[in-house]
Amino acid sequence: MTVALSVAPVDGGWAVTADAFDNPMLFASGRAAERTGRDLALRLARAGREVQLDVRLRGGATAARFLCFPAVEQDAALMLGLPGLSSGPA
Repeated sequence: MTVALSVAPVDGGWAVTADAFDNPMLFASGRAAERTGRDLALRLARAGREVQLDVRLRGGATAARFLCFPAVEQDAALMLGLPGLSSGPA
C-alpha cells in the first residue's frame, strides 16, 4: 500500500502530513517542510514502503509530485519526480 505524504501551506507556516501518521509536522518555512517531506519519503522507501509525496504551493497548485519506491536488494531507494503536473488547484 502506498503511503501518501503532503507538504502544504497552513496558517502561519507549512505542514508535512501523512495518511500513516496522526499529527502533522509544522514548519515556519516551506523549504524546511519540503526537505523534511523528501527525507521522510526516502526513509519510508528504505524501510520497504512505496511513497507518493505531493508538494503544494500557497495557492493550492501542485508544485511537485515524487514517487519513492522501496529498495530492491542492496540498491538505494528510488525517488522519481513527475513532470507535467497541472498548474491549477487539485
